[in-house]
Amino acid sequence: MPDFAYTARNLRGEMISGSLEANSEREAINILSGKSLFPVNVDEQKVRQQAFGGRVNAQTMSTFYMQMSGLLKSGVPLLRALRILEEQATSQKFKEVLSDLHSRVEDGEAFGDSLARYPSIFNDIAVNMCRAGAEGGFLEDGLDRLGQFTEEQADLKARTLGALMYPIILVTIGTMIVTVLIVFFVPKFKPMFDQLANRGELPWMTTSLLNFSSALQSRWYLFAIVIAGVLLFIYFQMQTVSGKRMFDRVKLIMPLFGDIFRNLAVARFCRVLGTMLKNGVPILKSLEISSAAAGNRILSDSINDASENITAGASLAKPLGASGQFPRTVVEMIAVAEESNTLDTVLVDISEGLEKRTTRRLDLMVRMLEPLMLVLLGGIVLFVVIALLLPVMKMSSMMRA
Repeated sequence: MPDFAYTARNLRGEMISGSLEANSEREAINILSGKSLFPVNVDEQKVRQQAFGGRVNAQTMSTFYMQMSGLLKSGVPLLRALRILEEQATSQKFKEVLSDLHSRVEDGEAFGDSLARYPSIFNDIAVNMCRAGAEGGFLEDGLDRLGQFTEEQADLKARTLGALMYPIILVTIGTMIVTVLIVFFVPKFKPMFDQLANRGELPWMTTSLLNFSSALQSRWYLFAIVIAGVLLFIYFQMQTVSGKRMFDRVKLIMPLFGDIFRNLAVARFCRVLGTMLKNGVPILKSLEISSAAAGNRILSDSINDASENITAGASLAKPLGASGQFPRTVVEMIAVAEESNTLDTVLVDISEGLEKRTTRRLDLMVRMLEPLMLVLLGGIVLFVVIALLLPVMKMSSMMRA
């Protein structure tokens, strides 16, 4: 619900300023009229979180949730806990956010509603788990699980990026070396080969290399325009819903990496859904949030279809299995968990198992990619060397003859 800043006159004609919450400007004016105030100016305020901008890193958020949980379990009141963490915060941005949260909770606003005012810092998972925890009387446990969840997700992301970092660096440096070799080194041999070229005796490998090098030198701007055009096309496509959906679909059908992307998305879905169910969030709300947390629109569509079936009284496993987007073992485990009423625990177990298996598989594939890329780059360099040596050897044999 947005805030509205107002200036109004009371019955004595005095000017009064303040703010209030309302769904619309008209509703704000009606509220003021009900308080015997005559509005002079009513303006919707921008959400305060925009003043802070950006995000807070996952480690800071994980520490905040766990410290809040520890303080509440020790019997420290919520307001006092917020004040303590505000004083301890090292980030000025986060300190101001905690100060604002303290003020709002002190004014009677629910803790979860206060968090919702900062969507770039507290995501839907955190907001709904805190709301459910506050309503159900288990806020400290919910915050503890939220801290563990945030830390585990950050660790998984760090491991994945760490595994891919070396191959990315290898490809980048290799491409730069080959480009320098072709643009600056190869052209120096061209005058040496003119005689063979005029006689039509230049090997095809050398001819192809010299033509490519010449084109790269003289028409480099065309290559730059094509590359920039492709990147811009991809960028603008990624700003559209259809482009994002197409990219998500491509990720799932990619050779070798498709199963990895799918398993990571399923693991995120299972962990978020299991964590929220364990913290008392209703299943339909949990499915809505966990479908977005999966990070893949194709899987999200399947989850949303499943939630519609649950509304009609059906199980979760059946529509997930019918979508064809979820591994068979995962669907069967969910079906068994629904029958035994242990869905929240089993979903977290599924997530942990998938993450471990996927991480091991990713590590194995990265180890395989490293030598393959070295062989590929070595092959390109070998092609350049052979293309330059063949005419030299031919000229040498001609001179001996």
